[in-house]
Amino acid sequence: MSKSQEKEFTGRHMLMVMLGAFGVIITVNLTMAYNAIGTFPGLEVKNSYVASQNFDKNRASQQALGWTTDVRLDDGVLHLVFTDRQGQPVRAELLSVTLGRSTHVRDDQTPPFRWTGRDFTAPVDLDGGNWNIRLVAQAEDGTQFRQRMVFYVKG
Repeated sequence: MSKSQEKEFTGRHMLMVMLGAFGVIITVNLTMAYNAIGTFPGLEVKNSYVASQNFDKNRASQQALGWTTDVRLDDGVLHLVFTDRQGQPVRAELLSVTLGRSTHVRDDQTPPFRWTGRDFTAPVDLDGGNWNIRLVAQAEDGTQFRQRMVFYVKG
């Protein structure tokens, strides 16, 4: 090509490059924001003000129980263990157990736990990655015990 036939890079070309690049960036960001909002509502309680009114009292009651919890997965069986201050197993009245991912509710499930004499077990089929257990149990005296546990499943 001769010098007279070469195209010059003008301000118009630069404008098109910049608009294209920023258009891609903005489109990706909007898509990710839409997907994040659509898959995780971020709602923990329906009315945070009402929940806050009894928070300290409920926390003190739960701490007075002296319970600790542990979770493990063995060969497709989820083990949920409650122990008292002396390390002895506690048979809590399980009111609610939700197993799911922290980022979306699509994989949420409520496994059918049963008491074995030492722990609660339920068959589960979990993919690898981080999982959360959100549980609400009740002591014999009626005290509610709430716990969120995070555990990792090798993929």
